Amino acid sequence: MTVWKTSMRNFFAHKGRMALSAVAVLLSVAFVCGTLVFTDTMNTTFDKLFAATSADVTVSPKKAKVDDIPENGKPESVPASVLDRLDKVDGVKKAEGGISTAAVTVVDSHNKNMGSDTGAPTLAGNWTQNDLRSMEITSGHAPRGPAEVMVDADTAEKHDLKIGDELRTIAANGDVTGKISGIAAFKVTNPGAAVVYLDTATAQRYLLGAPDVFSHISITAEPGFSDVRLKQNVAEELAGSAAYKILTQEESAAENKDSMGSFLDVMKYAMLGFAGIAFLVGIFLIVNTFSMLVAQRTREIGLMRAIGSSREQVNRSVLLEAVLLGIFGSILGVGAGIGLAVGLMKVMGAVGMELSTDDLTIAWTTPVTGLALGIIVTVLAAYIPARRAGKVSPMAALRDAGTPADARSGWVRAGIGLVVTGIGAVCLWWTTQVDKASDGSGFLGLGVVLSLIGFIIIGPLLAGFVVRALSAVLLRFFGPVGRLAERNALRNPRRTGATGAALMIGLALVACLSVVGSSMVASATDELDKSVGADFIVQASNGQLIVPQAAEALAKAPGIDHLTHYKVVSAKITGPDGKSQDEHLTAADPTYRQDVRREVLSGDLEKAYGKDAMSVGSDYAEAHHIKTGDTITVAFKSGDEAKLKVAAITSDDTSLDQGAMYIGMATAQRYVAADQMPQNMIMFAKAKDGEEKAAYAALKSSIAKYPQYKVQNQADFKQDLKDQIGQLLNVVYGLLALAIIVAVLGVVNTLALSVVERTREIGLMRAIGLSRRQLRRMIRLESVVIALFGALLGLGLGMGWGTSAQKLLALEGLGVLEIPWPTIITVFVASAFVGLFAALVPAFRAGRMNVLNAIATDG
Repeated sequence: MTVWKTSMRNFFAHKGRMALSAVAVLLSVAFVCGTLVFTDTMNTTFDKLFAATSADVTVSPKKAKVDDIPENGKPESVPASVLDRLDKVDGVKKAEGGISTAAVTVVDSHNKNMGSDTGAPTLAGNWTQNDLRSMEITSGHAPRGPAEVMVDADTAEKHDLKIGDELRTIAANGDVTGKISGIAAFKVTNPGAAVVYLDTATAQRYLLGAPDVFSHISITAEPGFSDVRLKQNVAEELAGSAAYKILTQEESAAENKDSMGSFLDVMKYAMLGFAGIAFLVGIFLIVNTFSMLVAQRTREIGLMRAIGSSREQVNRSVLLEAVLLGIFGSILGVGAGIGLAVGLMKVMGAVGMELSTDDLTIAWTTPVTGLALGIIVTVLAAYIPARRAGKVSPMAALRDAGTPADARSGWVRAGIGLVVTGIGAVCLWWTTQVDKASDGSGFLGLGVVLSLIGFIIIGPLLAGFVVRALSAVLLRFFGPVGRLAERNALRNPRRTGATGAALMIGLALVACLSVVGSSMVASATDELDKSVGADFIVQASNGQLIVPQAAEALAKAPGIDHLTHYKVVSAKITGPDGKSQDEHLTAADPTYRQDVRREVLSGDLEKAYGKDAMSVGSDYAEAHHIKTGDTITVAFKSGDEAKLKVAAITSDDTSLDQGAMYIGMATAQRYVAADQMPQNMIMFAKAKDGEEKAAYAALKSSIAKYPQYKVQNQADFKQDLKDQIGQLLNVVYGLLALAIIVAVLGVVNTLALSVVERTREIGLMRAIGLSRRQLRRMIRLESVVIALFGALLGLGLGMGWGTSAQKLLALEGLGVLEIPWPTIITVFVASAFVGLFAALVPAFRAGRMNVLNAIATDG
């Protein structure tokens, strides 16, 4: 009980000093809980949606995949004759032929794409009674002919659509234009998909390419008839047919959920990873806080030992304070996490992904996880300071505050740190020696972890060298005040090392990702310059394939020397060694050789585009001992089997088309039926000499009706690639900002506690003539040099990680290393301003001290 009372008294006596540590715990727990609530809410939203849209039993083609965009733009289908059979099965109340596909683009009368900016699909289909499970028509009526279309209420509201407005649906079989006849609202939350409905006959013609077929059949059970029993009856009716899959409502919902699961899991664990980084940084803040509090209470702890307190009691007293800090910060963090989740939902709503707060899901595990993490991490961080407190002897009551440094333990620590750092450096070096990226990824991960741990351990040792070097460059200009700031930063190397390490972690990741991102852009740009001969590249901006009518429009553009079709055909190939594997073959026009230049190791690539010929990549050729002239059996999944002669082997030392196997477009058309031929994935064009500018404008004009496609010259393509990687890095930097904020709090807390620790010293300095302005400058300079120390270590370490990672990317064809010096220098300079900002409050408080009271302070 005495230990508990002592802990409570000390905790509330120093609550101001622990406030920033509590904020660090709060932020870290909030990130974890916010991530869990946000992803759980997304799961709940999709679960409700999938449950509402699934029929009691659904029959669909065996080959059909959820939200899959088929190669030829036409979904797998079920004959209408199957619908007639199932309508008579025992237990079937109603069987309906449904049509649904994501292989469409919908535009309004102004040619504006109605699709979501978040990547959510645009879905088109026919209206059935099964749709009433999840939607209701709020105005107008369902489409009654080819000139009518119905749209969901969310899309109508977002794009200000009303009944009578015109929408054009672009599909593989042509464009169909209709006026909005009705608007239907979701009964459950729509996460952001745009949905349009056509009448059944029109949907069959344009979406499926044939009459009397459906993409699935929805079956409603008779009252009292279970889904499982109905599925059995349907399976018996279709016995002997392996062409269909039969799913209950629960199974359909689960299949849809599985298709979303990987995306949600990646997002969840990525965000939790950044939360873990924030926790790691927070540990340094908590360690510093308790270390300084213990040092400042040395005499008090010595007195406690002198009057009979045992080491265990002192140890428990400090750990109980940590528990109180963990509980307080974690409880606030759980609440803040829920608020963060709601905020994220609002942000997602602003960019097009709707998540309703009605679906806000707070599982009991979320607050428990937050509290457990916050308390455990805080207690673990406080364990070493608590042990130090337990070792304080009764004689310490006779000394001033502050425990003497243990030189022996410092050298042991430095030795361990150097060994760990050395092993980490060897692992990073080894990643540059492997022949395959997969062989080096493990060494890269181990090298990153070990080098980070090593730098943390040797932080105090590095502080002595780095701070002196920084001081020689920066602080000497400030005369005696600068020298005092240097000595203060070097007074306790462990404290400076721990404070700098907190900032080091976040900035190391920033530097690493900057190097990797810049190298990827530089490598891709270099590869484009060397390999791409085409003047223009045409591709979809939303993952769609290029519909035939858009390809025909491009072919009519004036000023074009040639237009190259590029299609990907699925096949099973069997080499001369008898081994078979599924592959994607690139079917292209012979002009593709001019558009993308490939290094040919043997044979003649031109002949690979000839009759019954192909090329293979060097990796495949080496793995299967293939040489030019060999014959490969190719079983086209949507066509016939062919015997193709290997006319060329191309080098896979590239990032463009690495591993590609080329066949001529004529060969693909010979063995794949016309209605099964894939759409173009991308297209290339070459302008006639001297007509580049006119051809560029002509190509853009030719597909102006199809806003989902963009025509780019090489400069556009490079800039687009740079922008995409830049956007991804900005998201990562935003997530890393939490760890950097916690690190800044660590600098603030270290300075604030340091000012308290040096109260008497500051009073004496003021008494002998140090002005308030000089005092504040001294503290600001101390903060700046600590921040720059952490930045220098972090940026150096991160560039080392990034360089090693780039060596692995080089094995995948991204061979250019580029250090983004403007970014690195900007971050380093910004760290100085971070130091200035962190010192504002501690410097202000130090300047306001009463000189006489400060001198009279008891050590």
